[in-house]
Amino acid sequence: MDEVMTVADAGGGNRALYGSSPPSQNLLPQNLPIFSAFLALALAQFLKVFTNWYKEKRWDSKRMLSSGGMPSSHSATVTALALSIALEEGAGAPAFAIALVLACVVMYDASGVRLHAGRQAELLNQIVCEFPPEHPLSTVKPLRELLGHTPIQVAAGAILGCVVAYLMRSTS
Repeated sequence: MDEVMTVADAGGGNRALYGSSPPSQNLLPQNLPIFSAFLALALAQFLKVFTNWYKEKRWDSKRMLSSGGMPSSHSATVTALALSIALEEGAGAPAFAIALVLACVVMYDASGVRLHAGRQAELLNQIVCEFPPEHPLSTVKPLRELLGHTPIQVAAGAILGCVVAYLMRSTS
């Protein structure tokens, strides 16, 4: 009669399925990359209120929920994610390669496509404002202008993401 070997017989229950130990039931403390990414996102969005105050000399709490501005929360998020994975699994890990490519695409998009879409929206809004009141498009809701980031805003977000990832790694 043929014997059947179960996963439990193969050495330690779920260890054969999950590597050295089973996954934790608590997601955040065990998943430093995702915690670092979300913390970098929150910090970047929070800092936008202060950088907006410095630039425009007025408080605008709506900046915490909007896109665009200084620093880039998109860059901070993907950079924190990529660096956390590199620090935890090594730069040769496939997960790091995926995160690095994602970070490059997101930062390129933030400073390229989305920045130019915002500039086009600004121009279109100016054109619509010049229409006479009887024009069918004169009452169209204005387009959002602050969509993308300048290269400096992207770099600031990337630096913030690196700092958050490094500090999270050193405190864990």
